[in-house]
Amino acid sequence: MRYHYFFQWLLCTAVILPVTSCNSQDQSGSTNKKATSKAASAKYTEGKDYTEFTRTRVLDKVGFTQPVEAFSVLLPKNWKADGAVIWNQPGTACAGNNLSVKAASPDGKFNFEMLPNDMWGYNSDPQMDQFNRSVPKVQYCWYGEPMNAEAYFKNVLAPNELGNPQLISIKENPGGIKAMEESNNKTRQELMRYGAAQVSFTPSAVYAKVKWSNGQEGIVLCAVNTIETIVPNMYTGGSSTIYTSVATERVVLKYPAAESSKAANLLTVIMGSVRTNTAWKKAVDDFWLGVRQQKQIAHIGKIRMMDEQTRQIGENAIKKGQQNLNAMDANMRNWEASQQSQDRMHTNFVKAIREVETYKDATGTVELSSGYNHAWSRSDGSSFIMTDNPNFDPSSVFQDQQWKEMKKTD
Repeated sequence: MRYHYFFQWLLCTAVILPVTSCNSQDQSGSTNKKATSKAASAKYTEGKDYTEFTRTRVLDKVGFTQPVEAFSVLLPKNWKADGAVIWNQPGTACAGNNLSVKAASPDGKFNFEMLPNDMWGYNSDPQMDQFNRSVPKVQYCWYGEPMNAEAYFKNVLAPNELGNPQLISIKENPGGIKAMEESNNKTRQELMRYGAAQVSFTPSAVYAKVKWSNGQEGIVLCAVNTIETIVPNMYTGGSSTIYTSVATERVVLKYPAAESSKAANLLTVIMGSVRTNTAWKKAVDDFWLGVRQQKQIAHIGKIRMMDEQTRQIGENAIKKGQQNLNAMDANMRNWEASQQSQDRMHTNFVKAIREVETYKDATGTVELSSGYNHAWSRSDGSSFIMTDNPNFDPSSVFQDQQWKEMKKTD
């Protein structure tokens, strides 16, 4: 199911080096260029006049014979990130994949976190209910009655994992609900193939603003999807109802109280920029589809690439990453430009905060926050600059002619 797949983040920092001549004839020109660049850059402050984003590469280090790039996302340059993809083996409670990721600005004033998805179940049958309540709770996999996203935020997420901050505001997130409804239609079709006739979904999503005692504020996204399945009881002739709830998109961005507008722009770019490697996704989807079809899989082992082409994609990604994370072959980036529709769920979740604009460069299109007036790209699929200053020109400031202003598209 769609909500079983999550991400691991491996920070890949972009390094921008001005290209200058080093021979004796051009030394004076090189010195002048450096002086000009230094003078130009002194006029602008990163983080204030402009924000540079670099694409963070995501590697799955567990499920394959070697690490394979699974996802990518834009983060502000020089932010530190740490995360892990978790594989829960078939046959275990809440089998599937989960994610934990954290990223922070160098000064620690901004902190982004995508918490692992949280899954819980409930059974209306009294005997099963009594038995399930006696089972010890496992982190991110537990037993309890279903609840919507607002109730989950107030009763579970905020007090247990956010440090019980003060709630400033909370409202429904229609974009997030719509994204889940589209995914639920596909899940319903699969469940019907397994013979489940009476299946219903209750998606809910919220967008909240909170404040901690240290003065920091935060934007919190949270969604809950509940599947209700009616199961006949062949012994009594009656039926029971099984509820499976999953809290997804558990995202929080902490920031100084005076920086709320900047925080909204940052979160919109981050969440709207998630791109999935289709080769990785197909391999993982096929694996879990086989599990759901009850094939005899004793353990995860190592997922073999589905074919030579897919295997080669994974190998090339790692090889290129080791050589130069910022100079990956352009063909490897094509899937990033083509993934907007498939990864639109994340974009829809941030539309409650700020709309996105679609920009285009030589490598394709990318969705960025509408809170900025200008966007620049190095046409490598990895480096972007957002600014509101019409006079800021990174090709001049950094003496790097690869920087080109991007155009908005419909």
